[in-house]
Amino acid sequence: MKTRLRRYFWGSIRPGGHPMEYVGDPWEKLLGFFIAVVILTFYIGVVNLLLMFISFSVFDGNVAGYFLSFLGVIPLWFYARYRARRYVLGRTRWRGVRFGLEPGAWGYAWRACAHWLVTVCTLGILWPRMTFYLEKYRTDRTFFGSAKLLQGGRWTMLYRPARLLIAVLVGWVAWIAWIGFLDPMGQVVALFVDAMAQEFFSFDPGLAKEVETTSGLWRLWLLIPLVLGLYLGVVHYIFGARRMMANHKSAPGVTFASDLRTGRVAGIFALGSFLAYLVLFLGIILMGMLLLPLAGLEVIQQVTGQKAASFDLPRSVTVAVSVVIYFTIFLLWSVVYNTFVTFPLMKHMATTITLPTHDGLAEISQVKRDEFAEAEGFAEALDLGAAI
Repeated sequence: MKTRLRRYFWGSIRPGGHPMEYVGDPWEKLLGFFIAVVILTFYIGVVNLLLMFISFSVFDGNVAGYFLSFLGVIPLWFYARYRARRYVLGRTRWRGVRFGLEPGAWGYAWRACAHWLVTVCTLGILWPRMTFYLEKYRTDRTFFGSAKLLQGGRWTMLYRPARLLIAVLVGWVAWIAWIGFLDPMGQVVALFVDAMAQEFFSFDPGLAKEVETTSGLWRLWLLIPLVLGLYLGVVHYIFGARRMMANHKSAPGVTFASDLRTGRVAGIFALGSFLAYLVLFLGIILMGMLLLPLAGLEVIQQVTGQKAASFDLPRSVTVAVSVVIYFTIFLLWSVVYNTFVTFPLMKHMATTITLPTHDGLAEISQVKRDEFAEAEGFAEALDLGAAI
């Protein structure tokens, strides 16, 4: 399915009227997944067992073991992302010329861990620095035929698309300080809850009057613009940074220009995610409506010892029906997400990028095929990039 989806999406993108090609093999993906599962099984079964033994022996609990196990997966997560990108580029062609990415997964992994550590220690102030240098590491190792790409610019330029997010975060800090320290509303909330209880059970005019005369509850409505602003700020920063860095990418005789609109991207994500999770939510409710009566009849049968008249299905049939319904729900979710998020987003990104200077394309020659055949096994096993 993933191979066919990529062939469709790649073929729909046609720079200069020439369609791109995806030549990946589904067997490579399956092999890579199996290899990754074997390695991760060893990690989960052996390394985690040792970590838990040390945790119980030294710290008399399992919290330290879980924490160290989580830290151990983080480098694998970045390692998997780089390898997945290398495979996808190595199986992508345009006008018969291959794309590619040089080996460097472990280098990317330790750099990503270091940048994230610095970003967390600075409370996110250096997030643009991390974004720029990780993208530069990937871009400077990307090539199209004999031409290597180069990421130009400076990391400080990414503070421009981050201005909205910074303003929203300042608003969050001010709001929390307002309701938590400057004019605490813990008592207001408690009175409000008590008033609701009195409203449903026994009306108390004195308590209702006390709540009415207490100021501050209206500040809870500020959560709506704050949450909306946080969503728009994150989307604006992520895709605004991509647009800005695309405008500073180049190759010998080739320059890029992006006109990506972050408002359009935010709308695609909002509408598509709402539809996809609505399907998921309704599917789970439908599954519950279909399976709960069967489960209830089975419980009645076990309690009374008598066979219910309408419960005449073998347990194996019930389990099979449950599995089919379960996978059907998530397949429908995947279909809706690909239709209303992945495809519109790829279309918008493809139609808003141009090559103002492209004389260097005539000088590009073919390179040998990257024989990297393990595909995105780790990315699949760690559930990265599940859309495409």
